[in-house]
Amino acid sequence: MSVIIRSYTGTIEATCCHPALDALCQHAANDGLPGIGYVDKYDDTVFNRSQMRLVIPELTQLGTSAPAAVAEAAEEVLALARTVERLSHRYVVFNGD
Repeated sequence: MSVIIRSYTGTIEATCCHPALDALCQHAANDGLPGIGYVDKYDDTVFNRSQMRLVIPELTQLGTSAPAAVAEAAEEVLALARTVERLSHRYVVFNGD
């Protein structure tokens, strides 16, 4: 799994390939988080700028409460999410396998 920032034209602007991304999504699902917890590990899951209101608090929570590797992955994805929050016409895309 990887996470990217994609522009509306399809350009990939940033990438995260942390080895604990699968564990991040599983941890979020186990915690019942309605954004990251529903990432499909077998297909793409796209979050837009307005959805960052949901995603950023979830990633912040996971960054402080999850095991070390998962927290590290959450922090990397959080950096991407904060970029999308600031810029229009960008998306955080979880690329499933």
